[in-house]
Amino acid sequence: MTLFLRLLVLAAVAGLLNACAIRAEQPTLYDLGPVRATAPATAPPAVGIAEVQAPLWLDSQFMYYRLAYVNRLQPRAYADSRWTMPPPALVGQHLKSRLAQAGGVVVAPGDDAGLPVLRIELDDFTQVFAEPGRSDAQVALRASLFKGRALLAQKTFLRSAPAPSPDATGGAAALAAASDAVINDVIAWLARQPVGK
Repeated sequence: MTLFLRLLVLAAVAGLLNACAIRAEQPTLYDLGPVRATAPATAPPAVGIAEVQAPLWLDSQFMYYRLAYVNRLQPRAYADSRWTMPPPALVGQHLKSRLAQAGGVVVAPGDDAGLPVLRIELDDFTQVFAEPGRSDAQVALRASLFKGRALLAQKTFLRSAPAPSPDATGGAAALAAASDAVINDVIAWLARQPVGK
């Protein structure tokens, strides 16, 4: 075999190995799944929706969990699993879809024509292991309804859901269920506010 052919074969093998390594390093991606329809008792009012805010550590694509039986103060990230977008964006997307589905009118701030603005702060979005092999999703957020600079109403919401398996897949499923529940709570609360009545 000539030197040229040997170099060609080595380059091809190196390319294949590099492609396999890159493919193997790609994380598994999760989102909150399709929006689940739930009919509200009362249609929510028309509101502007501000971008959902979160602490810096939650505003990334990392999937966080806590081993409460070891150290409940330490969030840890799954090495090979990620969200398709940061949790604040996932929650915001689902909130807008559910509000529109529930008969509300949803507009972006700046296009709200004087409508009240709903601001959401996501405080927690983690999978918490109380013991090895058993975990629950925890979703906590604070909803504030503003008219201009005036605060009309504010409420904190917290939901949890059991994970069907003690891994990222189970955590994603549980966080999707807890997110749906907390969004339904926000919509029901919003529908009770005396906005535009």
